Amino acid sequence: MTRYALVVEYDGRPFMGWQRQDHGPSVQASLEDAVHRMTGETVAVHAAGRTDAGVHATAMRAHLDLDRHIDPFRLAEGLNALVRPDPIAVIGCVAVPDDWHARFSCVGRRYRYRIVNRRAPLTFDRGLAWRVPDPLDAAAMHEAAQRLVGRHDFTTFRSAHCQADSPLRTLDRLDVTRHGDEVVVIAAARSFLHHQVRSMVGCLALVGRGRWSADDLAGALAARDRAALGHNAPPDGLYFTEAVYPTSTSAAAG
Repeated sequence: MTRYALVVEYDGRPFMGWQRQDHGPSVQASLEDAVHRMTGETVAVHAAGRTDAGVHATAMRAHLDLDRHIDPFRLAEGLNALVRPDPIAVIGCVAVPDDWHARFSCVGRRYRYRIVNRRAPLTFDRGLAWRVPDPLDAAAMHEAAQRLVGRHDFTTFRSAHCQADSPLRTLDRLDVTRHGDEVVVIAAARSFLHHQVRSMVGCLALVGRGRWSADDLAGALAARDRAALGHNAPPDGLYFTEAVYPTSTSAAAG
């Protein structure tokens, strides 16, 4: 058996999310079906994170096991041919040790959220960013965001359907910057709760619009109550951008 680590890029718009679903297409199902068509083997493709419907990835880490060895370059080329026309690309593929796991070996995850701050409708970025027509104060958003950094009970920013055992998470970074009409939010942590990033971004947008203060954001966090959430941002602007692994395994994983 050979274990392969993949780096996967995808446009989340056509999918119900990463995880295979009975009621619609998923990134996982597309990749697993492509592997079966290429090799005849039925495999599970495990990912570092399970993105929701409409959420994108520029560098999702994943792995799969095959009974017979295939050159990693050939495997990537074959999968890229067979997932068509789904908007998925395997942009990296290497053989890794059997104990390397895309999810359980991962020690950090990073997301980027794109807000296009303009009144005009989106054209090329429709479905790939959240358009907010009201002026946003990115500096105020960044300042308020620092109230969420650290270890907290993030119940307020957690989906009611979240299956995590605990609402406690340590948020390592939450930065907000403006680049012309685009406001970018970068979030980094070992792991996130279901909808946590989107919920934080939605409330930060309220701060940027002047509807909430930093104290309001901190109060929502302290409430530990989903009913205190101001707004949940849409999935359009969310991208999984990086999975971090210990130095001893990250080089082997590509």
